[in-house]
Amino acid sequence: MDLQFVRKCIKIVNDAQIAELEIEEDGKRLRITRSFANETHVMSMPYPAAQQPVAAQVPAAPAAPTAAMETAPAGEKHHEVHSPIVGTFYRSSSPDADPYIQVGDTVGKGQVLCIIEAMKIMNEIESDASGRIVKVLVENGQPVEYNQPLFLIDPA
Repeated sequence: MDLQFVRKCIKIVNDAQIAELEIEEDGKRLRITRSFANETHVMSMPYPAAQQPVAAQVPAAPAAPTAAMETAPAGEKHHEVHSPIVGTFYRSSSPDADPYIQVGDTVGKGQVLCIIEAMKIMNEIESDASGRIVKVLVENGQPVEYNQPLFLIDPA
């Protein structure tokens, strides 16, 4: 990607007053995010996404699984809810509040499941399917990557 292309993308983000733009082309990814203070941040990764080490992105498994991290029954197909952004995963709106959902809860499409903090902004993540929560795949306070699975939902 050349500098003129990046500048045009920044202008588009500013003119359209959108918060984020992400483009992937020829194995290069350009992500532009705009804060509410009209600051623009540009992050470009010149290496192909396929060459990223996957093991380095996966946090180590806890020694003993918690109730929220119970294993889903093997062989069953479940709907995965993925993170739409990079940030920090929180199960509740504040440290002293109850989690939005628990394993076993029934959720509807559009119901808030968690919060992901990105750039000091709390983003509510909503369910994109209805069903029963089978598994929470991330511990509270852990960092999450773009498109990382967060929850398993049994759409039955």
